[in-house]
Amino acid sequence: MNEPRSAQTISIVVPLYNEQENIRSLYARLTDVLDRLRQPYEVIFVDDGSRDQTGKFLDEICEKDARVTVVRLRRNFGQAAALQAGFDFAQGDIIISMDGDLQHDPEDIPQFLIAMAEGYDIVSGWRVKRQDAWLTRRLPSRVANWMMGKLSGVNLHDFGTTFKAYRREVIQNIQLYGELHRFIPALASWSGATIAEIPIKNTLRQKGKSHYGLSRTVRVLLDLISIKFLLDYSTKPLHFFGLLGLFGAGAGTAVGLFLLYEKLLLGKAIMVEHGPLLFVAVLLFLAGIQSLSVGLIGEMLARTYYESQRKPIYAVREIRGRRPESTPRTARPKAASGTDRAP
Repeated sequence: MNEPRSAQTISIVVPLYNEQENIRSLYARLTDVLDRLRQPYEVIFVDDGSRDQTGKFLDEICEKDARVTVVRLRRNFGQAAALQAGFDFAQGDIIISMDGDLQHDPEDIPQFLIAMAEGYDIVSGWRVKRQDAWLTRRLPSRVANWMMGKLSGVNLHDFGTTFKAYRREVIQNIQLYGELHRFIPALASWSGATIAEIPIKNTLRQKGKSHYGLSRTVRVLLDLISIKFLLDYSTKPLHFFGLLGLFGAGAGTAVGLFLLYEKLLLGKAIMVEHGPLLFVAVLLFLAGIQSLSVGLIGEMLARTYYESQRKPIYAVREIRGRRPESTPRTARPKAASGTDRAP
């Protein structure tokens, strides 16, 4: 049975990189909101290789507040890695991630908890009225969000915000690489996670310098390709590469048969009249064979990945009722004794 809301613990995960001007104010506002909730909580600050006084200020906070944990990374690994470190150390039933630049208002945290109490696995913030620059931030974000929604099938207005709440069992089954922290709802949707979206306040950064610019748009577009492949073809890569291979090989074969007809039955000089078309036919055929080969290799790698780690290709939401003990499917029979061994 699920624990009642009053018994649930909360973990706040905040990745930080050179936020010395915001950390003390953020801590004060966070603890003010969390203390009013009267629920057990912890705050995990992840220092992602800061080069200013962020680490020093975090140490001071940690020394006087036992509810604060500081995870300091050896260098700047990026926001996805910092979030992953925070998720790995979080102990709460509900884990809430947010930025450390005070553009996320801690006063919105109770709204996330109310939505989680309705049974959702993930609650994502939606910056309805963004205060960022239109050309360099809002326009690329709107295009990227539209593409993410179409490719992933998850209907969210704002994938990019870090301000999200997760059930611990959902987020700890997801491994983040590169820039995949923006796509956590899409990755979780593969396992059937239920997702809601709530409006949140978004304010201009008052202190410090933003670490994001227009250049990240290209990285987001590349990550979209990865997400689409992971969601649809991670367990069946041959369905993707095989389709391309069959199209290429089929088109090359069709062109080749046409050229063969022209040569044998009509007696035309193929290299003179259709030389470029002949090269296209050979190129399409070879590309198709190569794509099929990549798909077959992908199938073997996928099976090696899932079987060697015994990684399930499904996700169980709940098991109810008593079941008799049974021998696991992977259990091996004991070796026969010397007297029972077959000749």
